[in-house]
Amino acid sequence: MNKIRLGILGGGGDSLIGILHRVASYMFDRYEIVGGVFNPDYEENTKFAKQIGINTDRVYNDFNQFIETEISKPLEERIEVVSVLTPNFLHFPMAKKLLENGFNVICEKPLTTSYEEAKELEALQRKHNAIFAVTYTYTGYPLVRHMKHMIAAGELGEIHKIDVQYYQGWINPVIHDPEIRKTVWRLDPKKAGISSCIGDIGTHAFQMAEYLTGMEIKSLLSDLNNLYEDNTLDIDGTVLIRFSDKFKGVLRASQIATGEENNIKVAIYGKKGAYRWEQENPNYLYHLKDDEPRRVIKPGNAYVSEIAADGTKLPGGHPEGIFDAMGNIYKGVAKAIRGEDFYDGEFPTMNDGVRGMLFIEKVVESNKNGNVWVSMENQ
Repeated sequence: MNKIRLGILGGGGDSLIGILHRVASYMFDRYEIVGGVFNPDYEENTKFAKQIGINTDRVYNDFNQFIETEISKPLEERIEVVSVLTPNFLHFPMAKKLLENGFNVICEKPLTTSYEEAKELEALQRKHNAIFAVTYTYTGYPLVRHMKHMIAAGELGEIHKIDVQYYQGWINPVIHDPEIRKTVWRLDPKKAGISSCIGDIGTHAFQMAEYLTGMEIKSLLSDLNNLYEDNTLDIDGTVLIRFSDKFKGVLRASQIATGEENNIKVAIYGKKGAYRWEQENPNYLYHLKDDEPRRVIKPGNAYVSEIAADGTKLPGGHPEGIFDAMGNIYKGVAKAIRGEDFYDGEFPTMNDGVRGMLFIEKVVESNKNGNVWVSMENQ
């Protein structure tokens, strides 16, 4: 089978996201990176392409040249799917033009900078029947997928409560200096959108909650913190969430949790048991019950679900991590592009991205209106 021809926008230089996506695309030998625009400076762009072994014939001056040149090529040569790894404000115009010109898309989150833009992309995707993935990376972990599968199978019984946390501390060293904080693009509304913390990492926690439970959040109440008056975007927040009158939870996100690195934790409590998992120790899933000792579930063993086994690359006892998680998402997208069968939840879809944008706007609305309950239904 011919490899899928992949183009990349952004992710050049020392970008962590760029490395993550490139390694993920190589992981299952399903893709070949054939071109793109890695950097807005053409000299840096070509220099980087040579560094990673990409033919500079298909490294373009800018996005418009990328589109014009690629669509002029025969279908059997044209780039088939494009990864959008740029800052938030460029996601919408790039994804829009890609969809309009017949490309499949893999897009970093958040999908856009507004719910209205997200809905427009959703309509375009349906019109052009394109494959569109939003890289909520943590859904690629085998044990996260195992949780989703087992919860759907009734392992925990009726769900009562969920507690999701995503704590980082990286903004803490810069937020207290008024001049330095002006240089951080994630704190710039023109580039990041209406939210920093919730838009960047809070959406991961939100998507994890809906992904694992298979349910949509019906309403929420938020309390955000921007710390300084001249800093207009949130850098910390707590959100109460309701899936139903009997199933409630809390979502916590922070970029000023001093000393924290990438602390994502999820705990889901049901009538028959509970699951607890954390991203910094992703190869351990704890299964809790009232009347039994807690179990430790690990990937690469015969007892895990099919979707977890399919996403596990190494035998039991060999740790797998964030590159493997992203690789599993790219693998699912490859199956979809080639018309192969794939598992439910194998890659986050346009709907995940649209729901994420709705969540961001409703969190900001709730906080702005005095920390009140707002509905996420019938949007």
